[in-house]
Amino acid sequence: MSANHDSEFVPVVRSSAAITDQFSADPLSDALETVRLRAAVFFFWEPSWPFTTAVPSGARFGPLILPGAGRIVSYHIVTRGPCWGAVAGAEPMRLDTGDILLVPHGDPYVMSNDPVPPPGKEDPSALAFFRMMAAGELPARVVDGGPGPGSNSLVCGFLGCDGRPFNPVLAALPRLVRIPASAASEHDPLGGLVDFAVRESHSDQGGGRCVLLRLAEMMFVEVLRRYLATAPADAKGWLASLRDPLVGCALRLLHGSPAAAWTLDRLAREAGTSRTVLAERFSVLVGEPPMAYLTRWRMQLAARQLADGPCKVHAVARAVGYESEAAFSRAFKRTVGVAPSRWRPG
Repeated sequence: MSANHDSEFVPVVRSSAAITDQFSADPLSDALETVRLRAAVFFFWEPSWPFTTAVPSGARFGPLILPGAGRIVSYHIVTRGPCWGAVAGAEPMRLDTGDILLVPHGDPYVMSNDPVPPPGKEDPSALAFFRMMAAGELPARVVDGGPGPGSNSLVCGFLGCDGRPFNPVLAALPRLVRIPASAASEHDPLGGLVDFAVRESHSDQGGGRCVLLRLAEMMFVEVLRRYLATAPADAKGWLASLRDPLVGCALRLLHGSPAAAWTLDRLAREAGTSRTVLAERFSVLVGEPPMAYLTRWRMQLAARQLADGPCKVHAVARAVGYESEAAFSRAFKRTVGVAPSRWRPG
């Protein structure tokens, strides 16, 4: 493997809508753009008690709401609690007002007013609901459930993204994540986004559905920020590593110039530490050594370019730091499992 030092540097396409000749030093934004995060369904849900709503796996309803998405991510912001959420094989989680439930891997799960496990079989009406919601055949405010007297209120967002070849944002998250309300600050951006979405849902202006879907994406980014704010100090994984002074610095350097001629020595020097300290700290938090991470991130950038247009393999290779197309092709197949010419997202 060798870096590209040619003056005619070929920029990586970081999204399907734009080409840039300069990389960002914001790894979270880079990752979210490169895995093509986009909202598919967004609505307000007001279930009366008793209720038990089973959500099928993302693999089942994903093709109905966002064809081509590799993974479906769900989140629920509880604006009036309490209620419960659960995935199979785990204890139900209680959700109070202000809490957020995140289901990052497309697992089937259940939402209910009492703690119950997910049912053993799929509810066909759930698939019909998502099909109709995606088609715009249902209102943005859904009221259902039992006769009461209690009830809940939730903001529900469902987004799609690439699951392969490398999605660092979601890879280290557990199957079900509860983000407590205590993470909210006095000037909470998420609360402002929810208020905006509520007003928009009652508006009759054109473009309302588009506005709500963009708000759903913005809310998800704020959900991830809250997760970072509430993760314990000893938390591991890619997201947690962003707030570590040393590893976060190394990630910003790699994301800022992914095609540069990085070595562990150079990365450690620019991060202001020794190679031994950096290698150990990076491996503990991220789960792999810095150069192994760089290879996987380069392959993610390459996969996005290959999927976004008729790019020549040699141009993609140069864009992510390889002077040799053969070396790039070997690294891509080793990391992704298929040759670059045969890559298809999903």
